[in-house]
Amino acid sequence: MSSEEKKSFLLLKSMIFHYHGLDEDELQILERTAKKIDADDELKWANDFIAEDYSTAFDRARKYLSGTLGKLEKDKRLSYLDQVWKANYQKGYITEMEATAMLKLAKDWGIESELISMVRS
Repeated sequence: MSSEEKKSFLLLKSMIFHYHGLDEDELQILERTAKKIDADDELKWANDFIAEDYSTAFDRARKYLSGTLGKLEKDKRLSYLDQVWKANYQKGYITEMEATAMLKLAKDWGIESELISMVRS
């Protein structure tokens, strides 16, 4: 995984966790993910991206991610959303806001029906 892909994946995960306010469990999940993929700098970048303007972070991230992850092959795009979906279950729940945000991204990336099918199974 390139540095750019790590930044994009961590931005995706962090953005979804920040969608309703980052809690301690989510922070730990992000830090474990960064450590696992050797991406501490990329996680800092993602969190700085969000902190730059929290109120516009989701829309800015959607645009950014459409230009990076959104251009990857379908299976990889779906895999990244699947990993974020499963990370939400690590904390024990997924909020309606988080699910809606992921569905918006899936629609942007042309994989909405695939994400819905994956979640149902």
